[in-house]
Amino acid sequence: ENLKVFAEELGLDTTAFNECLDSGKYAEVVAADASLARSLGISVTPTFWINGQMLVGALPFDAFAGAINNAIASPR
Repeated sequence: ENLKVFAEELGLDTTAFNECLDSGKYAEVVAADASLARSLGISVTPTFWINGQMLVGALPFDAFAGAINNAIASPR
């Protein structure tokens, strides 16, 4: 129900959104993605991987710049 409220708050076409959500059309794909995330130790969104370094949460630009610069300096 929260997703439906969010969709309405965002001004989405709630009829189309609700039909898609209620159909379960993408439930298997979402479950597979969630399972993969858990197997990788991901429990928070957003989570990013840059050259093997995991960045968790809404981080400032400098965190990404540092990870990218490290990746450039030490490619895998």
